[in-house]
Amino acid sequence: MKVLVVGSGGREHALLWKAAQSPLVSRLYAAPGNPGMEALAERVPWDGDVEALADWALAEGIDLTLVGPEAPLVEGLADRFSERGLLVFGPTQKAAMIEGSKAFAKTLMERYGIPTARHRTFRDPILALEYLEEVGVPIVVKDSGLAAGKGVTVAFDLHQAKQAVANILNRAEGGEVVIEEYLEGVEATVLALTDGKTILPLLPSQDHKRLLDGDQGPMTGGMGAIAPYPMDPATLKRVEEEVLWPLLRGLEAEGVVYRGVVYAGLMLTREGPKVLEFNARFGDPEAQAVLPLLESDLVELALRVAEGRLAGAELRWREGAAACVVLAAPGYPESPRKGIPLRVPEPPEGVLVFHAGTRWGPSGLETGGGRVLNVVGLGKDLEEALDRAYAFIPRIGFPGAVYRRDIGRKALRK
Repeated sequence: MKVLVVGSGGREHALLWKAAQSPLVSRLYAAPGNPGMEALAERVPWDGDVEALADWALAEGIDLTLVGPEAPLVEGLADRFSERGLLVFGPTQKAAMIEGSKAFAKTLMERYGIPTARHRTFRDPILALEYLEEVGVPIVVKDSGLAAGKGVTVAFDLHQAKQAVANILNRAEGGEVVIEEYLEGVEATVLALTDGKTILPLLPSQDHKRLLDGDQGPMTGGMGAIAPYPMDPATLKRVEEEVLWPLLRGLEAEGVVYRGVVYAGLMLTREGPKVLEFNARFGDPEAQAVLPLLESDLVELALRVAEGRLAGAELRWREGAAACVVLAAPGYPESPRKGIPLRVPEPPEGVLVFHAGTRWGPSGLETGGGRVLNVVGLGKDLEEALDRAYAFIPRIGFPGAVYRRDIGRKALRK
């Protein structure tokens, strides 16, 4: 099979790395890919035009496409591929609206009884600011549209909340803001494969969204992740029964069949799991921690999802744990520095390195984005996985690298 992976980040490098292990694969492509993916796949120049990529895939005879990032899905990539008779692992444009519009997702959750925070949606800044005055803080302000994981403000003072609303609604192209109740608890992620009829939850994981140790600093696209997160079986069952199945049945009632991976970002509260957000793709960096633990053939699973025959499939997992630590460029997330020279030695056994914001420069490998590298440690338990990841990081030549030193520490204490 010819398999195409769409995207250029650490998540896509992990997807490609896992796909390369499949005996079903004869040739791999990455559009547009990154330097770390070149050893595994042929890179395809791509500027984001979904129609052009679909035409290329048809001409090249691509048998299966795995879509990593959310933007092409929201733009209808899966639809364009399907129209040409091409198999794609990723939801349609309508289905991807669970991520493309937080307002849509909240309405869906409300309509079909999925537990989530109380919320209101606004387009009028005056009404939004009046509502903030009414409810007070702490409060959560979210950009309803795509924001690359950086559109959420957890505000503990009213000025911060009002500024977040203004930033979203005062844009020239207009905006929509979701203001919701602040939930107390522990955050966790459950990813699940689905063809719209069957659900296969993957190992629970935990992202670390803030830039600095101790969950301080600005929100980012994710500074690290661990898997499996120690979620008890009863809670995981509740997630499946109260969150995932109602979502799929709700979408079906709306005339939408969901095929791909569902991301449920959760707050584990005293009342039980509540949905913080739905995403229409693998999490980044959760995928970098979960996929190395998956023993099953990812390509076979993705093929079954795309063809609507996931029933009967089983997931096999390697024992142990994985920990992903993200190395970001100085200035991330506001203005990451590009062009910093990088030196990435061959990792030892038990360590993987997935490229994200890297590129080729005049003198070799250099930074080309915000989150630059993902160092993943594997071990018999979380402590060993973390030790291996953090032991390798000093060997990487990356002047000024920004990374958290406390990934997974809360879970270890738990």
